[in-house]
Amino acid sequence: MRTVTLLISTYNWPEALELILLSVKSQTSMPDEIVIADDGSDQRTKSIIEKYQSIFKIPLKHVWHEDKGFRKTIILNMAIAKATSDYIVQIDGDIIIHKRFIEDHLKFAKENSFVRASRAYIDERTTKGIMKRKQFNLHAFSKGITNVFSVLRIPLMWPVFETSYKNKGNEVYEIHGCNMAYWRKDIIKVNGYNELFNGWGPEDKELIARMMNAGIQKRFIKLGALAFHLYHKENSRKMLEKNTELFEETIAKKLVYCEKGINQYL
Repeated sequence: MRTVTLLISTYNWPEALELILLSVKSQTSMPDEIVIADDGSDQRTKSIIEKYQSIFKIPLKHVWHEDKGFRKTIILNMAIAKATSDYIVQIDGDIIIHKRFIEDHLKFAKENSFVRASRAYIDERTTKGIMKRKQFNLHAFSKGITNVFSVLRIPLMWPVFETSYKNKGNEVYEIHGCNMAYWRKDIIKVNGYNELFNGWGPEDKELIARMMNAGIQKRFIKLGALAFHLYHKENSRKMLEKNTELFEETIAKKLVYCEKGINQYL
């Protein structure tokens, strides 16, 4: 029986993190553990985590480092190193998950592959209301959802979107770090996230490029593993050009391993 870790990345948005943890609490299939990759949040986030550590019957681990700017690749590597499960489902700290989210990911999981999944966007006004009411039971027809098709759940249709045609053209390296899944042994094989990425950029795309170069298959689950993205202002893009160069180098050189990665923490 495979075990599963839910990995949540977060930074100084404890109100959203609490909504996520409430949505985890209502899962039809609970993860074996939750690991929170905290990119330097203050005491408010720690307090929320401590509250839910006393509520959950599964381990809830808090992996934190000092706030020195956007260092998501580093904290994700540190958190993955602390995970103990075979399979990791990864979301961001702005994602509320459907009650069958973990169940769907587990049903879809297959050896020697990683999974791209979708998310729907919630508009700004609705997000404020959700935060105020602590509403976490969302569905495709909830108010303020901007792309309903991304959060319809139709398992019979999964095989249609799983096929490789979705990976042609610009879709080849398309991935959403806010909703993806992979085997822990596979991400360790390519040395995890590339810590040369500094600031916001396509760190998730660079990771999966190395995984595909290593022969690990990309699969796409659509109409399942539903996730709802809370509205927030975009991160700074000032490092995007440099980070994109790293991504393009991985593609051009068919790299499978990054020199500065998860091996530092294992």
